[in-house]
Amino acid sequence: QVQLVESGGGLVQAGGSLRLSCVASGSIFSINDMAWYRQAPGKQRELVAGITSGGSTNYADSVKGRFTISRDNAKNTVYLRMNSLKPEDTAVYLCNADVATIRNKFILLKYWGQGTQVTVSS
Repeated sequence: QVQLVESGGGLVQAGGSLRLSCVASGSIFSINDMAWYRQAPGKQRELVAGITSGGSTNYADSVKGRFTISRDNAKNTVYLRMNSLKPEDTAVYLCNADVATIRNKFILLKYWGQGTQVTVSS
């Protein structure tokens, strides 16, 4: 079994910064792609940023230049540094990881964290 736990969310003023962390634990054999999604009330889930096992990144246009995704493979952790935050960034941020378990090393399955709330005040 695999668990993803996010942390680092909170309340911040517009223009401020936060860093989110997501730690994967459990019977992990390997982790491929990792990503951050967000979902605001009344809106569909949105891919914010993704990072491959090799470190290649991609970002939603709305956060490009402001957010930075990174990972520490030794710690099974993915980060999202958020700068110049705007009220429209307010959402629940969800961590996603494609994981192969020790029990089944040949199949990658998507796992999700419970989410962490980010609220940006104007």
